[in-house]
Amino acid sequence: MSTENFSTIILAAGKGTRMKSALPKVLHRVGGKTMLQHVLDAAKGAGAKNNVIVIGFGREKVQQVIGNGAQVVIQEEQLGTGHAVLQAEPMIDKKDTVMVLCGDTPLLTADILRHFYEKHTEEQAHASVMTAVMPDPSGYGRIIRTFSGEFKKIVEHKDASISEKAVTEVNTGIYCFNAGELFAALGKIGRDNAQGEYYLPDVLEIIHADGKKVAAVIAENYKATLGINSREQLAQAEKILHQRKNRQLMAAGVTIMDPDTTYIDSDVKIGRDTIIYPSTWIQGNSVVGTECEIGPCSRFCDTTIGDRSVISFSYAHECEIGTAVTMGPYVHLRPNTKIADKAHIGNFVEVKNSNVGKGTKLPHLSYIGDSDVGAGVNMGCGCITVNYDGSKKYRTTIEDNAFVGCNSNLVAPVKVGENSYIGAGSTITKDVPAGELAVGRARQTNIAKWRDKRNK
Repeated sequence: MSTENFSTIILAAGKGTRMKSALPKVLHRVGGKTMLQHVLDAAKGAGAKNNVIVIGFGREKVQQVIGNGAQVVIQEEQLGTGHAVLQAEPMIDKKDTVMVLCGDTPLLTADILRHFYEKHTEEQAHASVMTAVMPDPSGYGRIIRTFSGEFKKIVEHKDASISEKAVTEVNTGIYCFNAGELFAALGKIGRDNAQGEYYLPDVLEIIHADGKKVAAVIAENYKATLGINSREQLAQAEKILHQRKNRQLMAAGVTIMDPDTTYIDSDVKIGRDTIIYPSTWIQGNSVVGTECEIGPCSRFCDTTIGDRSVISFSYAHECEIGTAVTMGPYVHLRPNTKIADKAHIGNFVEVKNSNVGKGTKLPHLSYIGDSDVGAGVNMGCGCITVNYDGSKKYRTTIEDNAFVGCNSNLVAPVKVGENSYIGAGSTITKDVPAGELAVGRARQTNIAKWRDKRNK
């Protein structure tokens, strides 16, 4: 079915007072990205060609997050959902089918929205409302149908009779309209109500009263339609998204040993036959290759990991890790670090803003900062590239197949040549030519009978 004339209006102007936050509600993150981004991604995935976001509270922050991802219109005064939709009128073609979404519904999927759009089109409705059957419908507007099952009206919870309150089919706040019908009806609604606001659901009654068809389409999964209004609901949504992601990955051939303690964000990609151990976080836009072993007790943010890598008890953010790398335990990779194929990063190692070559070994207890380390290099235990002089940072270069002895300090800027050696315990402040041995330590002196002298 064509979606060429499919637009959306996403309502994102509210403050969200129950969140108790200075941040606009729609910018709170869940499943690795903002609630608003989840909704926008679902709209685009469903085929919407034109997406308009109505912003208000915290508009500068919201605009910054949206960037060029959608058109933006400002609702200067928050006068209700009907008023918010009206602000988008200049950006919508009257011949379009327009879907109205809420920016605080991050559990929506492209499949749900596509199905809703298709049902609206198939039934040749002038307006449609997405409904859900809730186990506890308290607080929601009830969908009242005729005996034949057609849409009749929406009754708000506070206005519902006893029999109407027994209805479990509710209004999710998601609508589809023929754009021309929508904006014509918006011009007829008033705000003679307790809140003094223009309510979007009133449009359905106006269209229905004109004898035009209004459809009510039930969502298969009511949880996917839930809005987020509090920190508690945000946590519930986080759990739902993680469970959904884990099921998708396991169905695609990833082994997750304990899904209840594995937290993988929505946009993460993981190859088949990879094993994820318990208490592991994989976040942001991270990509994990095939046949890896990841975790336990590890965290990766915006990090790429190549095939067949084995990593445990480690933390990496904004890094690239190659194929067949072994890493951990207790490794910290900081931003702008690239670890090449078959490298080994051992326990208690930190690497920052550095390139580590193919097959290089950083076995244990080392800090490698602002460094370019070649292939086949061996760094002994306790080695440090000293990158900071108190005011500026400098780089260290270690060329291929160099051997750096234990407890060595390389004071940048310094270059260690190819196939060179550095004796254990050295402090190197000058370049080491290729193939040479550098020893930068004081000559050993043995003092006889030191213990006797000290005791005296």
